[in-house]
Amino acid sequence: MPTRTEPDAGPSAHPDVWQVDYQRIAAAIRWIDEHRQHQPRLADVAAAQHLSPGHLQRTFSRFAGTSPSRFLRWLSAAAARDLLRQQATVLDATHAAGVSSAGRLHDLFVTLDGVTPGELGRGGDGLTIRHAVHPTPLGLAAVAVTDRGVLSLAFHDEADAAVAGARASDDLAATWPNAQRRHDAEATRAVADHLVGALGGASRDRPLTAMVVGTNLQLKVWEALLSLPPGSVTTYGEVAAAAGRPDAVRAVASAVGRNPVATLIPCHRVLRATGELGGYRWGTTRKRMLLAREAARTEA
Repeated sequence: MPTRTEPDAGPSAHPDVWQVDYQRIAAAIRWIDEHRQHQPRLADVAAAQHLSPGHLQRTFSRFAGTSPSRFLRWLSAAAARDLLRQQATVLDATHAAGVSSAGRLHDLFVTLDGVTPGELGRGGDGLTIRHAVHPTPLGLAAVAVTDRGVLSLAFHDEADAAVAGARASDDLAATWPNAQRRHDAEATRAVADHLVGALGGASRDRPLTAMVVGTNLQLKVWEALLSLPPGSVTTYGEVAAAAGRPDAVRAVASAVGRNPVATLIPCHRVLRATGELGGYRWGTTRKRMLLAREAARTEA
């Protein structure tokens, strides 16, 4: 079958075009992972995706933050274990320096504003939620904000932005049935731009506040994750210790998985003690992309 040589689509392209490119690169990552023992060449990966090598190289680098060949090297279990060994004490060191105890801002400058039980119990009565779906290098992202900060940031695998938007609206209605919910792409665009910039390695001076719904343990876990610098990883056990609950690793793992604001709280940096990726609420392909991006910037 001949390869395809469509022009590359960037962030300014139509959302559907950008989403198609994301789906292609996600498929390429899955293929590389399945065939990594054979160390496939760029031409092999491109042929499997029916793309030209040049188009795949450019598009892959834009979405995954690194080239297919470097990504293949990163995929080895040994690389993940080495990263863990290098960063094994990062949470301990961070806490010893006192940088996370007061909601210390991490590389995305995020602070947490917890939702009170009363606000949740009233179903968001008196709350105005503005939401929209935006294309990003990690696929379609559904963003919801209030006057107090980012309420949710979730990735969707639907190829159609309208379908993803409808699903996101239904999710908001289920949790906040009494809130005023408005589709507002302009109100949410700053969060999407923040994410796109951060994925590209841009620094941000303006802080973001996340208005999160969580138990006391969940808030402690999320605050611990905010202390992790880019390019570092940790384990569920270390997060449990940092949250003051070393005996509750399973509950801590659940709290990691319930992170409501993808990437803003960097739950993708938590691995199993063996060096395996473990799960990820928005799919292991995105987790691989996030870690590879950060590793590539750290190595640069």
